[in-house]
This record gives sequence, structure tokens and C-alpha cells, in this order.
Amino acid sequence: MSIALEPIAAPGHEEVVRIRDDDVGLHAIVAVHSTALGRALGGTRFHPFPDERAALDDVLRLAAAMTRKNAVAGLDHGGGKAVIMGDPATDKTPELFHAYGRGLARLEGRYLTAEDVGTTPDDMDVIAETCPYVTGASDASGDPSIATAVGLRGALRAVAVRRFGPEGLAGRQVVISGVGKVGSLLAGRLVADGARVTVADVDDDAVARVRAAHGVVTVDPDEVWTTPCDVLAPCALGGVLTAGRAPGLRGRVVGGAANNQLADDAVADALAAADVLYLPDYVVNGGGVINLAHEFAPGGYDRAAAFADVEQIAMTVLSILDEAAARGITPFAAAEARARRRVERAQGTRTSLPNTSSAARRS
Repeated sequence: MSIALEPIAAPGHEEVVRIRDDDVGLHAIVAVHSTALGRALGGTRFHPFPDERAALDDVLRLAAAMTRKNAVAGLDHGGGKAVIMGDPATDKTPELFHAYGRGLARLEGRYLTAEDVGTTPDDMDVIAETCPYVTGASDASGDPSIATAVGLRGALRAVAVRRFGPEGLAGRQVVISGVGKVGSLLAGRLVADGARVTVADVDDDAVARVRAAHGVVTVDPDEVWTTPCDVLAPCALGGVLTAGRAPGLRGRVVGGAANNQLADDAVADALAAADVLYLPDYVVNGGGVINLAHEFAPGGYDRAAAFADVEQIAMTVLSILDEAAARGITPFAAAEARARRRVERAQGTRTSLPNTSSAARRS
């Protein structure tokens, strides 16, 4: 085999490596942002990036977000992420995943992987055949999407009571952008809560499945940002909330499963100026990684204990909203401060989480 690991310089990240095996078409990047709280934990995304620069930008920002997510969730894990360049519909092979696993194994556990966009528990099973540093396999905690949906639903229910009154989500209009693994699970649960659910996705088949299963209304993906609603849940890819979009958003609360929803950090202020309550994505979508982290609990994985912790996301969100109100800052700023405090305590020295603005990503 011709596996090659090459370091990539990335200020603010502890370790970034390119993993290649041209014999099987593998081109991956692994980013370890921080191990201050423990071994880095985060998923592997399989996506048809236009070029390596786009893949590197994505994985660096995702890894930094995982540090925040794991810190706010109280996990003893740092942040890391990986991306595989390619189309998951056509480029997945056992040989590619075996090569990827051998490459990951050379990192000696500094990064623990799991599924993400474009990968599944079955894929984790294949990677685990050549690498011991895999979570979310089918014989362990399994698909983390369920936990992500459960945690997000709980957060939205709690915030709806705070924002709209004791009826919570009942009768409220919720627009879900993206009905893949998490979005489709969320749709069913919100319908059960009495919400009026509208969905959108670029995948017509995915929309049709959710409509058939739950009787939801559909809207064109380009119209989700201007569709009147009480809650907007971005559950596809990131970077969708921009300064230009913020003033026209019709949702009163924004909270979804997508990672890195803000095009840059300043959008949080633009949303607040537009009287939109933005729930930091890495807080409300933390259920999946909380579930994965329970694989390392004393005595092994216990689903009931894992999901009990997932349900605590709602209380974490309300606590962050209270802190933001008391300090006169946005919930995003309050969550950032909370994550930074925990990482700095673990390091014992003052250190900054890197700037994730678009300008910084271009540098």
C-alpha cells in the first residue's frame, strides 16, 4: 500500500495531516484542534469538495467547533474532525476506508473518529477493521443522528416555552432546512409535539419521504430564509446564515443541527439586531457527540445514561440564554466564553480559541 501522511501547517490547530493513498483514491485531511480536555473526538465527513483548499477550510473550522462543542457539553474530549474528498454515492469502497483506517491508526489515538455527513455506522465498521480509534460503530453506540435529533428537539421545546409561553411548540410554525438523517428525525418529533412543520431539501426524494411519513408541508430550498415561521432549523451544511440574510429572516428563533451555520462570527450580532434568537449550533446539536463519548464511560456504553445526558442540552441552552441576558451579550458570545473558560482551565494558561471568521479562513 502507498499510504502517505503529510503535515499541513495550520496555526491555532495542534496537528493537521493529509492522508493519501492514490492506489485506492483516498484523499483525506485530519485536523486536531485541541487535546486540552482529552483526545480529540469528531466525525469524518465524506464530501465532493471542489478542491483541497475548500476541504481544508471546512475541516479546520469544523475541528475548532468540535473543541467548543465538547467543552460546552462537559466532555473530557478535545476537538477534531476529518474530511474525505469524494462523492460518497460513487467513491466509497472498502479499500478506501481500510486505507483511511491505517492512516488514522498512525495518529495513535490523538483523534477519535465517528460518522458525519456522507458516512454511516456501517462505514465506521469498515474503518474499524484497520483502526482501533473509531466510535459510533454498529456494535457500539451506533448512529449518533438519533441523539442529535433528540437533543435538538429538547432544546427547541425548552426555548419555545421561554420564548412563546407554556404551549411551547404546539401550534407553532417550524421550518426545517435539510431533511437528511437528523432533519428527518427532527421533523417527526416536532410533528408529534404539535408543531406545524415545513421542510425543504435539495434532495426531492428525501422531501417526499418526510412528507409521506409525517404529512409536512414543503417549500423550495431557496425560500426557507423568507418563509414566515416561529422556528427555523438549519439542518444541512454550514455557512448558510450570512450578514446579508439576517435582516430578511422570518424565523423568530434559529436553532438547527447543521455545524458552523454562521458564515462568520459577526453574523451573531446581525441576527440579534434583527431580533432573531440564534441558538449556537454547537450547543444544540451536541447530542451526537455526547452519545459517542459514553462509549468511554466506566463499564462501557449505556444507552439510557447517554440519552439522559443528551436531554440535559435543554438546560445548558437555557443557562446560556440566562448568562447572555445577564451580561448583555448574544447567546453565541456567552457560549464562546463558556467554552473558552473550560479549555483555559484545562490548559492552565490563557489561550485563545482561533478566530473562525471568513477573513481568518482565507488567510
